Amino acid sequence: MRKTALIAAAFTSLATLHVSAADQPGKGITVKPVQSAIAEETFQTLLVSRALEKLGYSVEKPSEVDYNVAYTTIAAGDATYIATNWKPLHDDMYASAGGDNKFYRQGTFVQGAAQGYLIDKKTAEKYHITNIAQLKDPKIAKLFDTNGDGKADLTGCTPGWGCEAVINHQVKAYGLTDTVEHNQGNYSAMIADTITRFKQGKPVLYYTWTPYWVSDVLKPGRDVVWLQVPFSSLPGKQSGVETKLPNGANYGFPVNTMHIVANKEWAAKNPAAAKLFAEMKLPLADINAQNARMHDGQSSEDAINAQVDGWIKAHQVMFDKWISDAQAAAK
Repeated sequence: MRKTALIAAAFTSLATLHVSAADQPGKGITVKPVQSAIAEETFQTLLVSRALEKLGYSVEKPSEVDYNVAYTTIAAGDATYIATNWKPLHDDMYASAGGDNKFYRQGTFVQGAAQGYLIDKKTAEKYHITNIAQLKDPKIAKLFDTNGDGKADLTGCTPGWGCEAVINHQVKAYGLTDTVEHNQGNYSAMIADTITRFKQGKPVLYYTWTPYWVSDVLKPGRDVVWLQVPFSSLPGKQSGVETKLPNGANYGFPVNTMHIVANKEWAAKNPAAAKLFAEMKLPLADINAQNARMHDGQSSEDAINAQVDGWIKAHQVMFDKWISDAQAAAK
């Protein structure tokens, strides 16, 4: 009787170990996420980290690097993933670091990411400005001059983000070199100055994207308006991309998707994580809402972690399905 009980207990123990191993396919494996210095990317990066931790992986805090460094680091196997691969905006960086030969990219994490140029609504209506090509007129351009050189000052993009290459290309393509200055630098500082100018009632001209908090502060349609472009024109790998929308409007940038990109070799060895990366989806509106909370002051590490946990709790059924599907892929 005692022997039978011991054998039964042993089988139960083995079964428990089997279930545990299946539930924790990442146990003993360290994951190294990377993201850019844009603090608002932390939310979606940590959401992926939480799911990986649920699978047993030991996930480090995200390292902040330039996008091009992120891709080369992941390709070399010195980092594991980035959760903010913009397609097609990052196509050149993705390709130059090895493309599909080096990276695993399946599924779409975020849909509907838009970009473009905006001006304040008051100036747009007063001077009937609807298209960025109108800034070829020195009189129109001078309205947005902030430093007295006669050129329009465009609050542009931080070097290394990818958008700076598009803006520089379009300034030339649309014949704006003599009348528009693309100001590049720390975007957070530049857009803060732009918002201050707007609040002072002065004309503003800037580039931005969604999801991001700027469009929650300067609301398109209420405070500012999107400018169209005269024709589609993009650099590098994007050169053949048509930016005109089905309704005929053309804002100069295609609507992007965002993806989780991982080291291809690592993903092949970790089918649970690969399945997770392919399945995860995050609504654009949820990123906008979280980014707005950060802008309102809830931007500490603890606050962002709480926001991630809150999102998971509000979407628990979907989150649990991601985990169970990932676990099944490891068996």
